Amino acid sequence: MRRIILDLIIPTISQGLLWSLLAIGVYITFRVLDIADLTVEGSFPLGAATAASLLLAGWHPIPAIFAACATGMISGIVTGFLCTKLKIPALLAGILTMIALYSVNLRITGKANLSLLQAKTIFTAYALPGLNNQMMILVMGFLVVLVVSLISYWFFGTEIGAAIRATGFNQHMIRANGVNTDVTIILGLLLSNGLVAVSGALVAQSNGFADVGMGVGTIVIGLASVIIGEVLFGTRSFRNCLISVILGSIVYRIVIAVVLQMGMPPNDLKLFTAILVALALSLPLFQAKLNKRKAAK
Repeated sequence: MRRIILDLIIPTISQGLLWSLLAIGVYITFRVLDIADLTVEGSFPLGAATAASLLLAGWHPIPAIFAACATGMISGIVTGFLCTKLKIPALLAGILTMIALYSVNLRITGKANLSLLQAKTIFTAYALPGLNNQMMILVMGFLVVLVVSLISYWFFGTEIGAAIRATGFNQHMIRANGVNTDVTIILGLLLSNGLVAVSGALVAQSNGFADVGMGVGTIVIGLASVIIGEVLFGTRSFRNCLISVILGSIVYRIVIAVVLQMGMPPNDLKLFTAILVALALSLPLFQAKLNKRKAAK
């Protein structure tokens, strides 16, 4: 029993924590800004590629992660510029940045895949006596997510954070109050993709490699985490939303681990995730129809 916990549950929760940073980033664009930002499919491997290249060059893991965050923020700024200044639709702006980042990631890594098995990572640099690698990933993931959550909760409670949230709620209203919505949209995309890049950097270090194709399907994974969290744990307040997104990421990883244990081929996982997200997104429609039938009776 103990072996099952160590071999399945702990790695699943660990990965859920690392991927929850991606989920928070997706939440900022999808729910706070009300933008479907596909940049994440490029900024996730961008963070992984940047961190991996710097680690192999001898950098300490923490500066490498901050550098990955910075490159992710730059990609968010690019998308924001295309969207706000060049008036390209947000969805198309994200697609353009995502496509461009594929070439950028190849430039950074020099090849499609970089191995980190011999490099010092954030999980080995601060290894604690008596804890194996999976436990270190769990501990470090929890600490990083805790710090990010506290900073996010504080920031979105400030005046500028409230302006970003108001931009997604009603751009015309917040613009009438003298707020430059172009700035708030760019700032929101910057924060979102910075978090996504950090998630990519941590996932690459936990997996032991960075791959330019590891961003495929990340937007669906992020959406699945957000929606599962909202459905299961509610959205009563912004703090509740942050906690829900983190727990949603962990639940999503548990669901994936269970279906794999039940024999689902790994190649079908993205199809399963897409169906799961489609069903979750259609829940409000089914609930509304059900309520109408109850009211009619």
